[in-house]
Amino acid sequence: MHYGVTMFMTDRTMGPAALARAVEERGLHSLYLPEHTHIPVSRRTPPPTGDAELKDEYKRTLDPLVALAMAAAVTDRILLGTGIALIAQREPIVTAKAIATLDLESQGRFVLGIGFGWNEDELEDHGFTMPQRRDVTRERMLAMRELWTEDVAEFHGEHVDFAPSWSWPKPYGAPERPGPPVLIGGAAGPKLFAHIAEYADGWIPIGGAGVRKALPDLHRAMEDRGRDPQSLRIVPFGTLPDPGKLDYYESIGITEIVLRVEGGAADAVLPVLDEFAAYLDR
Repeated sequence: MHYGVTMFMTDRTMGPAALARAVEERGLHSLYLPEHTHIPVSRRTPPPTGDAELKDEYKRTLDPLVALAMAAAVTDRILLGTGIALIAQREPIVTAKAIATLDLESQGRFVLGIGFGWNEDELEDHGFTMPQRRDVTRERMLAMRELWTEDVAEFHGEHVDFAPSWSWPKPYGAPERPGPPVLIGGAAGPKLFAHIAEYADGWIPIGGAGVRKALPDLHRAMEDRGRDPQSLRIVPFGTLPDPGKLDYYESIGITEIVLRVEGGAADAVLPVLDEFAAYLDR
């Protein structure tokens, strides 16, 4: 079992270079960072955590691609991922180049975890409504894949449209490797599984509850697309470890989980990483 870490990284927490070094030094497997471009003051959209007030960390998140580039520069081994990136809120041509650059310069250590977004106000400031967000994300991912894999790329859709174009760099390992792994976060269901089967490489179940029950449906979605279900990467995310939970994941074939660290300074974060590293000896 591989153990990764996710933390809401802000301008008030341990920084990306220091955290990445600490994760790698302890033998942990990966570091994932979340994204919010901004948080409108309007509270029309309630917090996804069920809290009465949105936690301050949502308002102060660092840009994950910039932060992960800093992490890549001071590490050699750990995977570096977004957990999750809000692709519907990112211009796809610029984002494709930024991701390809990060993936190339980290020698293929980048993992693109994506989601559809929960904050209605935030999405609307980027020009889209909640009902549109899945279609926008899909088109932007398909368009970015074209930019990563084709010497002359073009895309013509409802939400993304560009003429034949050159765009380098390509991701690490091109052309044999068609870009970084794409993992989609979200609750189990036919819509999510159709997206995974069409343009992704795996699933990020938040918390991991109900994974065993959902796997047959996800496997059928893959098979309907002519894809091998055994190629899927399933990475339970934001987990708080306990031996029973870890044994359960192993029993259903999970090989990587991402453990949640509360955002904070080094004196608060490092002891938690030490606790997580102890699980490596299970």
